Formats: sequence, C-alpha cells, structure tokens
Amino acid sequence: MEALPREFYLRDARKVARDLLGKLLVRRTEQGILMAAITEVEAYLGVEDPACHSYGDRRTPRTQTMYGLGGRAYIYLIYGMHHLLNAVTGEEGDPCAVLIRAGNPAGDRELLAQNRYGKPYHELSKAQLGSFCDGPGKLAKAFGLTTEQNGWDLCDSPLFIAEGEKKKIQIATGPRIGVDYAGEAAAWPLNYRLVEE
Repeated sequence: MEALPREFYLRDARKVARDLLGKLLVRRTEQGILMAAITEVEAYLGVEDPACHSYGDRRTPRTQTMYGLGGRAYIYLIYGMHHLLNAVTGEEGDPCAVLIRAGNPAGDRELLAQNRYGKPYHELSKAQLGSFCDGPGKLAKAFGLTTEQNGWDLCDSPLFIAEGEKKKIQIATGPRIGVDYAGEAAAWPLNYRLVEE
C-alpha cells in the first residue's frame, strides 16, 4: 500500500473530501497495521467558513497545522475527551481541512478492537460492532490517535491514506454535523457519505 501523493491534497477541500470516500485510512504500528475504509467526511473551507477552526484567520497554536501544506494530519481534542482526525488540504497558508468522520474496519480488526473497546474482536457485541468506527472520535480511538500525531505527514509517515477498492460509489451530501454555532454555514452541504447499496 502506498500513500496518496501530495498532489491529491493540494486541491479544494470539497474535491478532496469527495475523493476520500472509499479510500483506506492506514496506520502502521509496532503491534500491527490498522485499516478502515473511509465512509463519511466533512469539508471545512478555511478563513471564510464560520464552522472552521481557522475562521477569520485565527492562527493559534491549535490551528497552526492547518496553515501548512496540504497532506498533513490535523488532530485536535474536543470536549476534553475525543480526538478528531482531519486531512489538511490546499496550498500553504490556506487553512482548509477535511474531517474524517467514519469508516468501516478493514484487514485485521483485532488491534482496532483493543484500541476501541479494550477486548478482542470476537468478544464484541452486535451493538459494539455496529458502532465500531461510526463517528470521528470513535475512529480516532480505534486508530490510537491523539494530539501526539498532530502534524504528521500523510504522504510520508506511519499514518496515511491509500487507494481503496476500485468500485463505483454513490455519494450523499448534507449539512455538517454539530456546527449549529456557524449560522448559515451550518446548512452548507459539506458532509459527504457513501450510500449503502
């Protein structure tokens, strides 16, 4: 598996978001390889987007990673308990990103299960299997991601995104989740998700 090239990320966040659906999120660790097929994402459009951390050009220690060249991991903590993974997009100085909201576990699921639930995959209940990585905090936990990996290069690090299974996909769009504070921008159709066939 090879990481997607830098050029993939040096585009408009909306295009990157749509093209991330179906791709494989991968993390190589000493314990094994973690993988999930990306099923839901959201685009955040930088300084002009009231829902984006960099809205109004708020350049802070937290948002600094977003101002770098596309292809970096922007990982932050919300509510003091959930880490969220984003892929920075665009050119340096244009702080846009795509939030990886959900994925379907792939490959060896044992390490994912240990990270997410602290027990073997075969011991997971039906409810646990159903909500394995169906939210951004859950996905990051399954991958063992924290702010320690913030800024990692998705094109050259143990955390990367690779081509997934080549197949035709259907994409649904809608408003982003949990951004009611953003006024009219809360209704922008920047949530993209795979439609189950």
